[in-house]
Amino acid sequence: MQESEFEFADFIYYTPSGMDKEWQLWPLRAGRNVAKPDYRVGPRRIECYSLHFVLDGAIRVEYGDGRVDLRRGDLFCLYPGKSYCYYRLSPEHEPPLQLRWLALDGPKVKSLLELTGLTSEAPFLHNAYNTSVEETLERLYEALKAVATVRTALSLELQSLLLKLLAQLIPDVASDKQTASDGYGWIRRCVDYMELHALEGITVQQVAHYAGLHRSYFSDTFARQVGVPPADYLRQIRMNKAKQLLLDTDASVSEIALTIGYPNLYSFTRAFKQYFQISPSAYRRNSSHL
Repeated sequence: MQESEFEFADFIYYTPSGMDKEWQLWPLRAGRNVAKPDYRVGPRRIECYSLHFVLDGAIRVEYGDGRVDLRRGDLFCLYPGKSYCYYRLSPEHEPPLQLRWLALDGPKVKSLLELTGLTSEAPFLHNAYNTSVEETLERLYEALKAVATVRTALSLELQSLLLKLLAQLIPDVASDKQTASDGYGWIRRCVDYMELHALEGITVQQVAHYAGLHRSYFSDTFARQVGVPPADYLRQIRMNKAKQLLLDTDASVSEIALTIGYPNLYSFTRAFKQYFQISPSAYRRNSSHL
């Protein structure tokens, strides 16, 4: 580590390529330090986003009109164009302050940080630094050092690690109670899920699991809000797709059956006839005369 007036620190600098910028998310620099007793940064501003993880010790962060004291396992984020100041808290019982940081930029950063709970008005998280985050940061540091490698491969690796890190910072707050009480927004999500995956043969139980709800509660509430039971909604999606394939393609009835999620020709033909009161083959023949 290099010694300066306020710290011992390592720094890694990275210049994003055109491919990095295509992802709308890229790293700029990273580092770690051991702070001296009079460690202080700011007041100042930066032009990017910078995540700072507290590895040990205690730090006070001042941002705008706010202030927060953070300790081991916490993190804070510096936002572009915002004034900030942070400095070591050094009560006798506190170990030396150690920080680790990663600076990011790009159009996507702000919205991705919001998923973790970070905003410019509340730029900190408690208990965010754990073994998984530490491992991902280590891999990011090693990748950032590898500037002599093929740029395409490095850009892909960095993008993967950045998204993994941000995903690890998103709090796990899902629960049946929360899902059920979000104003039925989960129904819209389930409808999207069903329309996207109905042709893969998903079941009502799988959709209920996706919603995080017991099947009976999910089915009753879905039917009440949408107007049809979820099994009927899945069937409707499949039958409409089957009708389209019969009219617009030369795929065989057997191929259509497998395409829309039925295990065999017999189960599809029976379901189609129950739904439209005509067999798939007869529907195709009749439609060809129109």
